[in-house]
Amino acid sequence: MNTNTSQKTDGDGTTDGTADRATATGSRIRPALRPLVLAAALAATAFTFTAPPTALAAPAPGSEQVTLTIRHLDRAGAATSAYTTHVTGFSGPGAGVEEKPHDDSGTVTLRLPKGRYLLDSTLGTEDEASGTDWIVQPRLDLDRDTTVTVDARTTAPVDVRPPEGGARPRHTLSYVEVSHDGAVRSANVVSSGPGLRVAHLGPAAEPGSVTASVDSYWSGAAADYGLGYRFTSDRALTGLVRRPAAADLATLKVRAADRDGAGGTGVAAFLPAEGTSAGLTTPLARTGTATFRVTPERGRWALLYSTPGAPGVMPNRYEAHVAARAGTTTTRTFDNAVLGPALDPLPGTGPAGVRDGDRLSLDLPLLADGEGHAPSEPSFRSATTTLHRDGVLAGTHRGAPGRASFTLADADRARYRLTATALHGTGTRAGRVSASWTFDSAATTRPAALPLSVVRFTPRLALDGTAPAGTDLRVPVTVQGPAAGPGTRALRVTVSTDGGATWTPAPVTGGAVTVRNPAPGGTVSFRAALTDTEGNTLDQTLGNAYRTR
Repeated sequence: MNTNTSQKTDGDGTTDGTADRATATGSRIRPALRPLVLAAALAATAFTFTAPPTALAAPAPGSEQVTLTIRHLDRAGAATSAYTTHVTGFSGPGAGVEEKPHDDSGTVTLRLPKGRYLLDSTLGTEDEASGTDWIVQPRLDLDRDTTVTVDARTTAPVDVRPPEGGARPRHTLSYVEVSHDGAVRSANVVSSGPGLRVAHLGPAAEPGSVTASVDSYWSGAAADYGLGYRFTSDRALTGLVRRPAAADLATLKVRAADRDGAGGTGVAAFLPAEGTSAGLTTPLARTGTATFRVTPERGRWALLYSTPGAPGVMPNRYEAHVAARAGTTTTRTFDNAVLGPALDPLPGTGPAGVRDGDRLSLDLPLLADGEGHAPSEPSFRSATTTLHRDGVLAGTHRGAPGRASFTLADADRARYRLTATALHGTGTRAGRVSASWTFDSAATTRPAALPLSVVRFTPRLALDGTAPAGTDLRVPVTVQGPAAGPGTRALRVTVSTDGGATWTPAPVTGGAVTVRNPAPGGTVSFRAALTDTEGNTLDQTLGNAYRTR
């Protein structure tokens, strides 16, 4: 039986079914990529993403207890020892209970405090190819001695498959999350073989208190498939049959750039952006494209890409969330030029700059890739961040690009200039990125976002980070942050094609500038001078932003 079941809660007795994140090393604001996703991506295997388990508190001493007897029957109706059962308390004296009882006879008896519980049980078969049965009772009210029979004969098949006839199943995750009395409990099973069957057990729970999902992953010649469905009701699922047609699916593509010419094979992955789920990974050589087809019913999907690793060098990891609409194709390119500052659009991301009391902090992806994806391990030669207060140097920080924190001695309102600089690449691929912001600030009683904006330049480049020499190239220009849209008072762009020796004005027309590319082997650099309607400014330089071929 190739399965796994688990119930996982955090310290306050709740399970976070959204995209949990760990903080990146040295970061206090911007969330990092999901660690289990990345570990699996590096191993190029399936992965499951759930909140890490935390031990629940012990039940209150002297709690009135009752007897719970659980009988386990296989598909023939006989007692079976091939089961894994969890019982988890919700509230009251039983809120501190998490039990995993087992007896080879197939019947277990345990004493529990009175209260509401979640029960789930996985039953296997002697023939692994016959599959797995998973039975969930989202509402188990123990107010007296109770016997529960977990009967594999009550289950119905999970039959979810893609329209590509030759596709092979990889794994399926069935997940249940139950809310009651302010607490949330969850359970899941992952089956990497055929024959998963599921069933609801017991009375219905409160309306809307049960969220159940099924995510089935397949690999085919045309694409990898993620077929996900999510339901909110008062019951767990009893079977699920879905046969989507090709027109019912959205196509998502991951392209791996190779602007440094290093080659190698990285890893692409995809999974639903919301809720607990499994995902699927695939090797992706630079330069190359991975194709995934997914169900829009599961909401937004997360695309992940990890660059090839090297001894002593951490791979760069990227994540993007995309909407899935039936019949459409969405492509995301990772790790390509132009490198520059970007405001991270992922849910849960904090502001790029924060003033909190006498502390002023910056946490901004200074070397985001050409589409604005923030790298987990930006490759750089050196990085410096400085802070001036009314023209006087208040602090200097060297380390990760775009990350710094300063303690200020004077709480009075003053004019600040915050400058972040990073050098990256070597030889003809070397570049310098800098952004300098000016704004007024004073000490705060609570964290307050700083008015930091950035300018994005997004030319269409080949996957090696180059554009054709001697041609006119339209380069879209986008403002992010408080100065976006009507927040811009003035924006001036200049371009250099001689490594920054001279600069030429480039009018922004229709949201873009036009660049005459230099001869083969040349470079193009950008400068932007921005003022927002509140008088805050940005001076930004992207040296050697892209090359010509």
